[in-house]
Amino acid sequence: MNRTMTATLVALALAVGAAAFAQEAPPSDEPATKGDKPHAEKPEKPQPEQSVSEHTIKIGGQPISYTATIGTLVLRDEKDEPIAQFGYTAYVRKGMDVGRRPITFAYNGGPGSSSIWLHMGALGPRRIQTTDAAFTPPAPYRLVDNEQSILDVTDIVMIDPVGTGYSHAIGKKQDREFWGVDPDIESVSQFIYQYVSDNGRWNSPKFLLGESYGTTRSAGVVDFLQQRKGMALNGVVLVSCALDIESIFNWPGNDRPYPLFLPTYAATAWFHKKLPQQPAALEPFLAEVRQWALGPYAAALAKGDLLTDAERAAVAAKLHQYTGLSEEYIQRANLRVSESQFTHELLAAERETVGRLDSRFTGFTFDPLAEEAEYDPQSEAVTAAFTAAFHDYVDHELHFGRGKTYHVSGRFFGQWDFKHRPPGANFPVPIVNTGIDLAHALGTNPGLRVLVLDGYYDLATPFLAAESMFSHLGLSRELSGHITTKYYEAGHMMYLHPASLERMKQDVAGFITAQSGGGAR
Repeated sequence: MNRTMTATLVALALAVGAAAFAQEAPPSDEPATKGDKPHAEKPEKPQPEQSVSEHTIKIGGQPISYTATIGTLVLRDEKDEPIAQFGYTAYVRKGMDVGRRPITFAYNGGPGSSSIWLHMGALGPRRIQTTDAAFTPPAPYRLVDNEQSILDVTDIVMIDPVGTGYSHAIGKKQDREFWGVDPDIESVSQFIYQYVSDNGRWNSPKFLLGESYGTTRSAGVVDFLQQRKGMALNGVVLVSCALDIESIFNWPGNDRPYPLFLPTYAATAWFHKKLPQQPAALEPFLAEVRQWALGPYAAALAKGDLLTDAERAAVAAKLHQYTGLSEEYIQRANLRVSESQFTHELLAAERETVGRLDSRFTGFTFDPLAEEAEYDPQSEAVTAAFTAAFHDYVDHELHFGRGKTYHVSGRFFGQWDFKHRPPGANFPVPIVNTGIDLAHALGTNPGLRVLVLDGYYDLATPFLAAESMFSHLGLSRELSGHITTKYYEAGHMMYLHPASLERMKQDVAGFITAQSGGGAR
């Protein structure tokens, strides 16, 4: 994905290179005797690489002194054999009691995305300023102190999974061995376990924060750490939720996504004033659309070809009312409009394409006769700014990375193994739903809490899909109450919207403080 789930299971095309570890030992001082075999060269043990620097920032008017560590950790398997150089950036507030100070492990998604988006957009102490709901002009870009960073209440470790950032396989392993749901869960869990052990953080309140596919990962990691590593977490923050993959990919024969996307279509049409009757307020309108989507619309799709002409016409008329698309177009689409078709069609008369990650964004439509969107304007609007800001920041302020390649996005989405073996299953299921893992983690750790952050204008991971997934976890009412959802009038990366970034900081910081037993500061 650039940094998120793609619209189809084939769409990722940014460059990545797989780095292999190879290092020779110095030659032996002993000369070889004629006829003898030369001494076998013994490779040196791989070592972590680090750059450590000291900084100060003001958050809420309070000076925060912290240590920044960027580099790699040598990841080990269960036999203590090195298997990967795992890249990360850690921010640790100085002068705190690490036995009470919370620590948050954060990452983006993809699969195939580095962590620069959350790092430079929301969580880290430095942030790139971008233009809200419009294209950010080319360099020079502006990097500012992030007054909305959560560093005042928690230490932060930004993680880059294998194949992204500076992370790559070493030893006998190859990168592709990490590219699957379960290997990814295991390797990220092992990184967290090693970091906690190496840095004396076993008694710290611990949190996960993932975005997009990072939420898929988090739901698996929290249960893996509890069941396999004896590490009970305090909380999980799910940003733009995507635990049940089947609910957001509309491949042939899968009708589940269409009703779940409809409220986000409606929100988008409302924002761009394309509805036949424009409601005054968004949220009451979305409550109405939710009810119809999960009721009459889902029932109509379930009838399939048995729908009468009159029933089809009634559904098309309602979809026109909620999306702004013409009834004729909806009928030709067989009442099933994909998100890529919607983003192309909604503003077709203006020759504009709507953003997928954030449908407030728009961009020029190159082919007005195309059936689907050719690109995502939101992604194009900010990618160059985030990439340049991260490289400049790491080079000039963290003093790392020269002579190294940082892979912002990996090109292995099409190679990803989406099979997953959830708790209690006898064999892997073909398409991952780690909601099952999250439910298991909540049931086995009643102290665990979950915070869900969803954007109304997110067409990559629509909010109704998350709501539907959480309503099917099979939990008791008490345990279901351990999950809290917050909504933002923004998209997938709600932190690009200044007002939503402020709210996100308040929501996440409040959650971490509440779940840390008062030990956040």
